[in-house]
Amino acid sequence: MNEQQLTQPFYARRACTVAADLLGKRLVRLWHGRRLSGIIVETEAYCDSDKPDLACHGDRANGGRPTERTAVMFGPAGLAYIYFTYGMHWMFNIVTGEPGQANAVLIRALQPDEGDEVMAVLRNGRSRIEWTNGPAKLAQALAIDKSLNGTNLCHPDGVIWIESGCQVAASEISTGPRIGLGQTPEPWLSIPWRYWLQGNRFVSK
Repeated sequence: MNEQQLTQPFYARRACTVAADLLGKRLVRLWHGRRLSGIIVETEAYCDSDKPDLACHGDRANGGRPTERTAVMFGPAGLAYIYFTYGMHWMFNIVTGEPGQANAVLIRALQPDEGDEVMAVLRNGRSRIEWTNGPAKLAQALAIDKSLNGTNLCHPDGVIWIESGCQVAASEISTGPRIGLGQTPEPWLSIPWRYWLQGNRFVSK
């Protein structure tokens, strides 16, 4: 195992705690032998409550019970939960908390770190600032799709994982409502479970 690779106990905590602690960590994707990576600069927590989170797939669908789509989200912490949205985009999440309860963190934005030339191609020649400044964009830039759903991010020989990266002070972290929740009712619409690094230009718009 890479000595910088995060292990399962890191993820086996409340989603909000993990979401904040992931800022500054490095998401790595091994693709055709190349490391594609970025520093995590924005996250969102889901289902981190004793009450149903109506913005969360796991709590909103099927009476809070697993479905074919959400089953991974109810699994052990440290798995990749990847789903398709709007008929065109993949979203990369990390399962957190205890098995049996839906709990996850969405990675919303990265600051590109390794593999610039590959990311430029995967993002169809867009400018560097547009490669990873949103959850669908970073999934495309790092070649993340359904084939990675359920992948163990803690496996020593995996193709996707998270490394320790750099330390972030609490004073550098901002919080606010999650994005793109549509008609989700209050208080879930406005609950401040989105976390980002202040002033980082790769945070989503």
